[in-house]
Formats: sequence, C-alpha cells, structure tokens
Amino acid sequence: MVRYRVRGGNVLRGTAFIQGAKNAVLPMIGAALLATEGRTVLRNVPVIEDVRRAVELAQAVGATVEFHESERTLVIDASRLTSPVLPAAIANRFRGTVLFVPALLHRLGEAVIEGIGGCNLGSRNLDFHYNGYKRLGAVVNEQESVIHIKAGKLVGAPLYLDTPSHTGTENLVMAATLAKGTTVIENAALEPEVLDVIAMLTRMGAKIRGGGTGFITVEGVENLKAVEHTVMPDRLDAGVFAMAAAITGGEVTLVGAELQHLGVVRWKLEQMGVEFETNGAVLHVRREKPLRPINVITDTYPGFATDLQSPIMAVACLADGTSYIHERIFDGRFALAGELNKMGAKIEVQGSRAVVHGPTPLRGTQVTAHDLRSGIALVLAGLVAEGETVIESGYLIDRGHSAVAERMRALGANVEREISTPADR
Repeated sequence: MVRYRVRGGNVLRGTAFIQGAKNAVLPMIGAALLATEGRTVLRNVPVIEDVRRAVELAQAVGATVEFHESERTLVIDASRLTSPVLPAAIANRFRGTVLFVPALLHRLGEAVIEGIGGCNLGSRNLDFHYNGYKRLGAVVNEQESVIHIKAGKLVGAPLYLDTPSHTGTENLVMAATLAKGTTVIENAALEPEVLDVIAMLTRMGAKIRGGGTGFITVEGVENLKAVEHTVMPDRLDAGVFAMAAAITGGEVTLVGAELQHLGVVRWKLEQMGVEFETNGAVLHVRREKPLRPINVITDTYPGFATDLQSPIMAVACLADGTSYIHERIFDGRFALAGELNKMGAKIEVQGSRAVVHGPTPLRGTQVTAHDLRSGIALVLAGLVAEGETVIESGYLIDRGHSAVAERMRALGANVEREISTPADR
C-alpha cells in the first residue's frame, strides 16, 4: 500500500513542471488502437498509474506498447489486435477502460468489459456511452459483472449527450471516425482535452468539425494512420500546484501551465487573493494577502472544474470567513470533508452543498484518500497543518499526479511517498 507523509509549515517557493494531461492521454491511447498500420508516438505523457493501467490494457488486447518513462514517451503499434477482452484484473482499477471499446468494435467486431474501476464518485455511470454505441448500430448486453458489446459495421447517426461529458464525447467521436456516414454529437463537451484528442484524430485522417462548439460533426473514413502527437499540459495538475502556492502563501513558477485552461478556477483563486502572471507557457503564482472566502459552484468547462473542488475546499479552510461550495457534477465528492474535519476543519455538508467555516488551524493526523482528488487535497492540507499528516490509500493520488512528492519537495515542501506494510498501519 502507498501512503504519503506530509509535515506542514513550509512556504512553497520555486519552479514546478506541469505534467501532460491525464484526461487527454488516456483517450489518445485508445485512439492509437484505431490505426491498423504504423506506430503511434505520444510525447509529454504523464508517468501516472492510470497510464500504466492503460498500457497494460492495450497490451492485453494485442498491441505492442513501449512506455519510455524517463522520456515521457509512449510508442504504440496496434497493427495486430488479438483479443476483445478488457480483463477485470486491470479494468477494476481503471475507469478509462471504456475508451478502448471503439477500437475493439471497429477492429474485432466486439468488446468485452469485465469490470470498470477508478474513483468512487456516487451515481457517476456510463450509460450514455452504451446508448451511443446502440445508436451507431452496436448491440449491448449488460450482465452483472460483464458488459458485452458487438457490432458489424457501425453506421453514423445523430447522438445527444444528457450532460457534456468529456469522456463520453471523446468516446463517441472515436466510434464515429470509422463509422459509415455522418455522426452528429449534440451537447458535446468543450474541455481543452477534448480538442486535443480531436486534433490527434484529425492528424490520423479523421474528418471532424465543430470541436469546442458543443455541436460536433464526424464524417466516417475508411481507415486511420499512426501519427506523432504531443499531449497538452494538465490543467488540473496546474490548478493543484497553484493552490499549493495559495494555501502556503508562497510564490511558484509553473512551467507548461496554460492560464486560460483553468476557466473559472482562475477567477475564484483571484477572488481569494491569489495573483497570476503569465509569460508565454510559464505561469507565475503567488499569494501575499490573507485568503478571502468564496462561493464555488462546479460545472462543466469552462465552469469550475469538479476535479478541483476538493483542493479548493482545503484552501477554503484557511480563508478569513465562510465559504460555500455547491457540487453539481458528482454526488460522491464530499468524502473529503470528514477527513479535513479530523484535521480540525469546520465543514458542514448537506446534500450537494458544503459550508466551510474559516479560518481554522489544521493539525496533522492520519487520514484516508477516498479518491484521486480528495487525496491530493489532503496533501495540500498537510502542507499547512501543524505536525505530520499521514495519507493512506496513496495509490489514488498516483493515479493522476506524477512524482508529486518530488515536485513538492523541489518547492520546499516536506512530502514523502512510502510503501506501507500491514504491520506499519
């Protein structure tokens, strides 16, 4: 088991390098399996556990994959896929499994998903993916522990997403690229990661227009070719390191961060007293004045990212007044409140709303990461807590943040990642 050990009290200063975007590279690995010839090369790949699981899945279905971690480069040869089965041993730990379905349907005529893992986020489900496959002509058989999807030749159709999910949009766009005829996807997601995936698919030979408008049209083509592509920077990783500067009253330089990708998160941090300055692909973040309380309502991009709701809850514990948070995307994202309260926070949760009473001094103690985002939020809380904070279930942090302990230490933080044994706990 992985756990993180954080000793608080240090003001963060220095330079951090932002990783490649997790939510872009995972669908790109799925997209690479659509190419029947050549080798796809992906650069700026984050060295995170979700990427490692995606590599294992690609290998399980027959692709040859080399992950050069020191170079942050993936090389994928999908010229020969051999199995439609996405095995439970991997899929149970990786929600992105569904991103491999389009390639398996087009290449092998079927996909068998033995399990879906990832973060526990309440009623988050994948029905809209399967309904989209059905509209394109697939047959979906959902059993208790296995989902079997079969298709002959997929045929383009009008599709509509109930909510503009970035994963749903990417998945259906991939399915449509080799479908016969035209597919129109209404209420499509606007995230920068979606546009990056579309850019890669377009280079592969796909005919896609309307990215970033909420109304995407895909003209099916006969085949797609392998390409080289550099993954965009991770706006969520950038947001976390910006909040690390904010919560400690520090001053950091984020290399590779794109301020405009933060959407409403940027404005909320500025309301709290955080200052931003851009210089090309370098973002300077500092906070000198006391933190001010805020109101946050999560929404799809460019609204306040639900993935940064947990980190800003930790920051709000130090704000001079009461902050209000309304979670509109996932109903399982307030498990963090109980862990922060163990550390001395005063947070009340009623349904989809949380009230954070600040400022409250935080004290180090043993806490548990319930998902990726709550895990990294507990690291932020530990940076300012008195004494030592021990975060169990650290694997969840490793799912989405590469070398977070090393990058935090480069800024002056006291953060250690360690492997625990049952005797240690």
